[in-house]
Amino acid sequence: MKIGFHTDAFNSSYWNFEKCLQWAQKNDVHYIECGLIDGVSWIHGLGYQPHIALYEDPLLLRRKMERYGVQFSQLDAAYPLSGKDGPLYGVPYVLHSLQWAKLAGCNRIATTDGLHQPEGLADAQAMDLMKRSYGQIVEVAEAYGITINIEVHGYFTTNPDLLAKMLEFCNSPHLRLNMDTGNSFIAGRDPVAFVRRFVDKVNHVHVKDVSESLAKAVRGEATGIAVSHCALGEGVNADNIRRCLGILRDHGYQGVLSMECEGQGGPLIEKSLAWLRKILRELNIPVDK
Repeated sequence: MKIGFHTDAFNSSYWNFEKCLQWAQKNDVHYIECGLIDGVSWIHGLGYQPHIALYEDPLLLRRKMERYGVQFSQLDAAYPLSGKDGPLYGVPYVLHSLQWAKLAGCNRIATTDGLHQPEGLADAQAMDLMKRSYGQIVEVAEAYGITINIEVHGYFTTNPDLLAKMLEFCNSPHLRLNMDTGNSFIAGRDPVAFVRRFVDKVNHVHVKDVSESLAKAVRGEATGIAVSHCALGEGVNADNIRRCLGILRDHGYQGVLSMECEGQGGPLIEKSLAWLRKILRELNIPVDK
């Protein structure tokens, strides 16, 4: 398997993307995931946001990343597709991201639903809306050779029965799953059961622990965690993560494990990295650089 991280870890540190590349190089991490900005943001333009804007040249950025020995594992274009504005904003956002991702050398894009039941839509209506949206997106993704991953993050995707239907929206190998160990847990689900059920569809993994205090406060009431303020191995989800990794190992998963946690400018995510490397050694899972 491969180890990576989401640059969300450095949102609170107000790092820019290149500083994230420097952290990756320093810590011998070769895969990175970041959000995409479709337009201009003042905070990003000033260098205080660790994500990428689509106006940046993808080929030049790709060359810069190669100098650091880092490549994209996935690009995050997860504007909620379940609401009424999903087709209006979310679909064009993902379509624009496909072209940029191809030139940047990235073959995965993350998408998702909204955190809550969409206002003014019955579940069946929202599912039908998403089916049409994913149909448009996957048709283009196939042409670019890019996989669209549905991330476990919201009202529909943390429900395994509804997620199973979403993964069948298109009969295509380009529609797969981004498993999230933390979001499935905070929604009151069993991450281990999630991985067992969908292991054939897993194409990318967000490794996220959950603090005991957060679990006590909102588990079963929330569907996603913006940024976990708990290092991997220090929360109540640690054993589930270990078991999920064992299932993925036995199934032959060789993809990226993208760490998602608050970085605190480095120290907290470095704890996560040390723990993840230790667990992979204990599980006899080779790390592919």
